[in-house]
Amino acid sequence: MTTPKGNPDYRLTQLKTLEAESIHIFREVVAELERPVLLFSGGKDSIVMLRLAEKAFWPARIPFPVLHVDTGLNFPEVLAFRDKRAAELGVQLLVASVPDAIERGLVREEPNGSRNRIQTPVLLEAIEKHGFTAAFGGARRDEEKARAKERVFSFRDEFGQWDPKNQRPELWSLYNGRIHMGESIRVFPLSNWTELDIWNYILEESIEIPSLYLAHQREVVDRQGMLYAVNEFIALREGETSTVETVRYRTVGDANLTAAVRSEADTLEKIVAEVAATRLTERGATRGDDKVSEAAMEDRKREGYF
Repeated sequence: MTTPKGNPDYRLTQLKTLEAESIHIFREVVAELERPVLLFSGGKDSIVMLRLAEKAFWPARIPFPVLHVDTGLNFPEVLAFRDKRAAELGVQLLVASVPDAIERGLVREEPNGSRNRIQTPVLLEAIEKHGFTAAFGGARRDEEKARAKERVFSFRDEFGQWDPKNQRPELWSLYNGRIHMGESIRVFPLSNWTELDIWNYILEESIEIPSLYLAHQREVVDRQGMLYAVNEFIALREGETSTVETVRYRTVGDANLTAAVRSEADTLEKIVAEVAATRLTERGATRGDDKVSEAAMEDRKREGYF
């Protein structure tokens, strides 16, 4: 590409600028920290994160394993996609099981049915067991208020906890990965991305995604304005009736607490157009577990959640 005067134009598009920043972060972590791991759930953000890691170290393999904290309540389609993608890239897939932790007595099932809070001890146990010094997460600042507070390099103490008042400066994109024994860093390469950026990148890169993200017909039940799929984790309550709707998922958390949205977006191009027009974040629109309180996410992050 050249300018009207015939000089080369080296300006990057917004997506290429975000991509370059994220690739720099991946390389910086591998250079600074001894044993990183990528948190991979099979959701759209971790899918993009995995593609960026692939690009950062190409033609070599991704030089760290991927870890999934499996709550036992995941959509089967997402688990199948997770296994398929890890096998394609030849990366080591580690699974930390919440049901196993419940059976061992490490955590206790909560009465509200959410396993989000009890994921944290399982994640911290896995980090300690494997000696991970850095964990890449797919959180973005546009998702939620607590995540907007967090730096790209998020320092965690020896208990895996986060103190929002004790964060390191990141002037000029200079990242401080210095830690002592037992401490770790959570790293968020997608911090400056938005949901629309994610979908534009998936479209531009022709990245495969789980079918749940595309509009399809599904039996759902309306609970307080949120459409939950009737499945092995969600049964109809007394007085409830289900309907078959054309829906898709904007985010894929636990199947018992993640709602779908009415949508006709059955292609990536339609998803991009739909997201560009919406004014509600995907977590606000579809995650029932985030409606516990205004500070629900921050409370979990303080405890060690990613």
